[in-house]
Amino acid sequence: MQVQALFHLAFPVRDLAEARAFYGDLLACPEGRSSPHWIDFNFFGHQLVAHLSPEECLLQTGNSEVDGKAVPVRHFGAVLRMDDWEQLAARLSAAGTQFLIEPQLRFKGLAGEQATMFFLDPSGNALEFKAFGDLSQIFAK
Repeated sequence: MQVQALFHLAFPVRDLAEARAFYGDLLACPEGRSSPHWIDFNFFGHQLVAHLSPEECLLQTGNSEVDGKAVPVRHFGAVLRMDDWEQLAARLSAAGTQFLIEPQLRFKGLAGEQATMFFLDPSGNALEFKAFGDLSQIFAK
């Protein structure tokens, strides 16, 4: 699968220092430009922009059942290579991350089988990281 476009996502955070530590240090996303109100991160090759907006972080999101798990409806993340996903899962576990959905294999033996994990950033934004043993399965029905 060839990537034809990169995505850009802007989202609210309650504190830029927390965002810098979480995205920059824990997730190892290099920092780009910044101001006193926002920070650009290289989020696995895509542009992620954390905007200081504490009041927006108070909004709650609902859940949707997926494969028997309560998945936060509003979330973002990245599809990684399996070895990169495993390394990230290990790093997050070692750091004491509280997972909404523990690292696991979803849809085992079915179309779209994938490794997945969900957790929150310090501002309450839900993230999902996933990996496929076979990337051709990403849109499999």
